[in-house]
Formats: sequence, C-alpha cells, structure tokens
Amino acid sequence: MLTPSLPHSTFASSDPGFEALPIDDLLSQHDDLIARIKLCHGSDRANFEQTIMSLIRRYACLVHLLPATADNYFCVPGGLLRLGMEVSFFSLQGTDAHIFSGRSTISARRHLEPRWRLATFVAGLCSEAHRVLSQIIVTDAPGEVWPAYLHPLSEWLTARQADRYFLRWRPQAIETRSLGVFTLAHVVPPAVMHYLAEDNTVIVPHLMASVSGISQYRDHNVLDELVRRSLALVIDRNLLANADRYGTPQYGSHLERYLVDALRHLAGSNSGWQANREKSRVWFGPDGLFLAWPSAAEDIQKLLDTEQLPGIPKAPETIMEVLLLAGVFEPTSAGNPTWLIQPPGGKAKIEAVKLSSTAILFAGHDPLPPHLAESLTSSPSNNPPSAQAAEPVAPQSLPDAPPGTQLSLIPGNAEQTQKTAFNSQEAQAEAAPLSTAPPSALASTSDAQTTQQATIGLQAPLRLNPMVRDALTDVVNSMNTGAGPAQCCTVALGVFVPLHEFERRGIQPSIALRTLSDVHMLVRAPGNSPPTTSRDFNGTSTVGLTIAPRFINGVDMEAFASPEAQVG
Repeated sequence: MLTPSLPHSTFASSDPGFEALPIDDLLSQHDDLIARIKLCHGSDRANFEQTIMSLIRRYACLVHLLPATADNYFCVPGGLLRLGMEVSFFSLQGTDAHIFSGRSTISARRHLEPRWRLATFVAGLCSEAHRVLSQIIVTDAPGEVWPAYLHPLSEWLTARQADRYFLRWRPQAIETRSLGVFTLAHVVPPAVMHYLAEDNTVIVPHLMASVSGISQYRDHNVLDELVRRSLALVIDRNLLANADRYGTPQYGSHLERYLVDALRHLAGSNSGWQANREKSRVWFGPDGLFLAWPSAAEDIQKLLDTEQLPGIPKAPETIMEVLLLAGVFEPTSAGNPTWLIQPPGGKAKIEAVKLSSTAILFAGHDPLPPHLAESLTSSPSNNPPSAQAAEPVAPQSLPDAPPGTQLSLIPGNAEQTQKTAFNSQEAQAEAAPLSTAPPSALASTSDAQTTQQATIGLQAPLRLNPMVRDALTDVVNSMNTGAGPAQCCTVALGVFVPLHEFERRGIQPSIALRTLSDVHMLVRAPGNSPPTTSRDFNGTSTVGLTIAPRFINGVDMEAFASPEAQVG
C-alpha cells in the first residue's frame, strides 16, 4: 500500500514523500486498465508493445506517482498516471464510432485511420500532463528541484540515485494547458510524430491543438472533441466514486475550460454573438465587454448539451458562479455578480455579466471588433442587483425589500471598526430615512427596518466544503439582531472569525484555513503574512481569520477599508 504525500502539512519531517518505484512495478498496479486498452486497440502483442505500451511507459516515466490535484479528483499517489490512462482509453474507444478524413478516398482513409486513432490516444494520454510544469514542484531528499522541462521524473530520480521524492503544490497556480506541448517531447518520440504526419498535414496540428487547449472552431477537430468528452467523463466518475472515501469532492473545479471554450465557439460561429448588433448577446463598450445574461447562458447550455459532456451545469446561476470563481467574469465594485447595461437604442437596461478580459472571448480573432463610443454602464458601485432595480423600495416602508438589503456599518476609524460587531440601534439610526410621518408611523417603520436590515448571511461559493460552509454560516448569522452573542465581528478588511468557532463545530482549523483559501475567501495582510491574525475579541486575545466582505450579504461594502490586502 502506497503512503501518500502530505503536501499541505506544516511539518516537513512528517511528509513521507513518494517511493521511487521502478516503472514495471508502477504499471503493474494498472494491469486491468492496460488489458482493456489492448483489447480496444485490437492489435497483436508485438504491435501493441511497440506503439501503445511504449507511449504508456514514457508517460509513466514523466508523471510517476504524482497526483493530479492536491485534494480534488485523482488526488491519490499515481492519480495523474491513472487519469491520463483512463482518458486515453475512452478517447481511443470513441474513435470506433467516428470516421476521420470522411471526404478522402477509401484507400486514403485506410492509410490515415490508424494514425488518427494513435493521435487520439496520445492526446488523451497527455491531456493533463501540463500539470507537471505549472502546478507542482518536486524535490529529492537533499532539496534538489526536478527540472521538469529537461527530464522525465523517473529518469531524473535514477540519475540522482534518489529512493524517495517530495511534492509541493505551487500556491494559487493557474491552469496553463498550453504548457502541455512541452510534455509531448517526453512522451512521444520523434519517430512516432513523423509517423503521424506522414502523407497528411492535419493530424499533428489537431493533436497539438488538443494538448495545448487551443480549439480550432473553424476547422472541426474530432480528435479534440473525443478527448474533451472523455476527460469530462473520467473526472465526473472519479468525483462520484470517491465522495464517500475522501469527503465531499469539489464539483465544478474542472468545468472552467469547457465553459470558456463554449464562449469562444459561440463568438466565432453564432451570428447572435456578433458584438454590438441588435439583440446581440455581446456588447463591447469603452467600459468593457459584456454578455447579456441569462440568455448567453442558455446558448452555452445548448452548445454543451450537443457535446454530451458529463457534469456540465444546467442552471445559469451555477455557470455564472463557476466563471466568477475562475476569474472569467468580473463582479461590480459592490460585489454583485451581474451588471446593468444600456445598449444603444434599447428602451430599458438589461442584465449582463462582464468579462475580465476581451482576450477571453476574442482570442485569435483578428481584428478586434470596434467598441461603442458611449459607456454601457453607469458607475459600477451604483449598480444594484436586478431584483432590487425592478422593485424600488419606498422610503417609509421596507416590507417588499429583498433579503439581501445592505446594512450600514458603524462609521469611524479602522480601530473602532475592528473593536465592535454590528450595533443594531446605531445601524438603525443611520439607515432610517427622513420622514414627516407621525411618531407611531415612524415607530412601525423603524421596527420594519430593523427586521429587514438585520438579515446578514454568508454567500459562499458552491464548491466550498459543506461542513465548513455550515459552520461559517452559523457564525456569520450570529451577527444578526436577536441571534445571541456575536461569534465574529467586522474589522477593517472584512469579517473576523475566531478559529475556535470552527473547533467548536468539529472542524480542524487547518482544514478550514485550507478550504477557505482554496476558494479565495480569505483576506491576508500585505506581503508574506500568514492567513491568520490575532486580535482582541470579547476581551480575550484570539487567533482567527478574516473573510472577504464580498462573501457576506447585508453589509455595506463601502464601509470596509481597501488597503493592499491579498485575497487568497
């Protein structure tokens, strides 16, 4: 039984690392899958060993026992090897139902079909190999770092005469699939690449486009479609199979690539996505690039339904949250996920999402479409959610206000803000509008305001661990009037939550810290400061963490300071 690495452990001495197993011992753990691949390939033993098995061995030399993710899908030792082999198997299996080079003659297809099948297998095998270059750092016992661009991991371990190696995950690493092309040199020998390119000019470009994540929308890439579908299937199956063994998996964390590809595909092929046309989904102004929402989400869903990708979200709200967490969409300065824009010639404002960069939608498009002369939005800070904009609240009564009505925080300097939670009487006095109504009417209005404005709650990402979400929800709800003593408080940068509040609910502080950091809910001080801080809370020096205010409903975003803090 293999002992997993503990990349998140605070104590380096407790990390047993990974054993530098020989490749034959490593592959013997996957005999069942190798047998299925051989049966699917349909060749004799000698041909299988020369083509498919040699590629599997080279891929195993590259990734060895590395996991695919730190704590999500295929996070066990050998996870990246298993992931690549499963995706390559399902991709190869999918070639049986497709005809490549359909416009070629029968003799040409007979010549090219074996090459297409092998290229599809290679693309599936190396579909996630980019992770060894962008996500991890491997060292041996003396601390020497593996030069992943130069040597496969197994060869480097042999040259170093290392019997174990150790893994560190790069903090907040960005998925960079284009780096996958550099791993092909380790896995695919030049002779195989020459074989794939023989008598054609399309197979290798389609292979490279798939491995690098650069979809060719105007040139139908069947190879990439098979790999994308297989990868989604394999990850979805792994998340479901391991939910009871490893806790709740982080669903949705692998969906960004499919959703962004869908956005680009629609922008390049759908006439309704041509920018700044009447009833268009896409509006491009001097203040940014916007998509009409949820109509754009409906187009995305229809497109992905045709590709039959498992695990793709159906609800526009879920699609929006996945892309917000991935940084594809940009919220307003008030933290609202949607914006209100005024297209030229339109009678009313429409709801939209804003892309964080024009390159997300128009990557490879030349030239960039011209933007409108006038701004599409008013000040972002004045953009309320669409539900609030549709039903304005009368100044003397709040019975119809939505549950997310914001509370004004107590004014004052940062030190005063840090030393107090919400004071319901002062917040009520700040929020009460001027009125000439009689005292009895004012009293009832004040009661209604207190009831309505006291709704403070957590608005956490969907992929936050449910146990941590429930615990944090209880703590945040304690700030509401009548909920008992407050178990957290507002500070200059957000909401301070003592670590012992997680312990009281059966959650280890280290798990809470890691989980909240993974979904970027924590606020850190500038520099290399730790994620925790110590402050006076209820007269006692207390260690805790700070939640970014945009994840808390019912607070005034402008009341928080915004120094050079880091959200992580």
